[in-house]
Amino acid sequence: MTTWGAVPAGAQTFLAFDWGERRVGMASGNAITRTATPLPTVQAQGDARWQRLVAVIREWRPDALVVGVPCHPDGTLHEQSLRARRFARQLHGRSGLPVVEVDERYSSTEAHALGADDADAGAACIILEQFLRSLP
Repeated sequence: MTTWGAVPAGAQTFLAFDWGERRVGMASGNAITRTATPLPTVQAQGDARWQRLVAVIREWRPDALVVGVPCHPDGTLHEQSLRARRFARQLHGRSGLPVVEVDERYSSTEAHALGADDADAGAACIILEQFLRSLP
């Protein structure tokens, strides 16, 4: 797990992102209940995408952000992994918030299997709940 910036010890609220080239799934959650709630998926590109993402961050005012990074089944990185990591660095730079990268293998598959209405937001929930379960 890579972290861009230090997550505050008392961090309670988080936003998670399931990055994709065409869509970014989002979810909000907290450390108390260790649950996540889907947010509308962003389907914009370029500056319009960043405007929407930054607006959501400002609206929710989380303590930190979580980004899912896809990996091969054996855990090695691939081209999409590197793009998701770049997205995580950009989120950190644009928001000033700490960003935690989480291995998100199979999150979209799991979201589909669970019948998520929005698989991208469902995957973001799975990513965030995985992270929240890892907290002490």
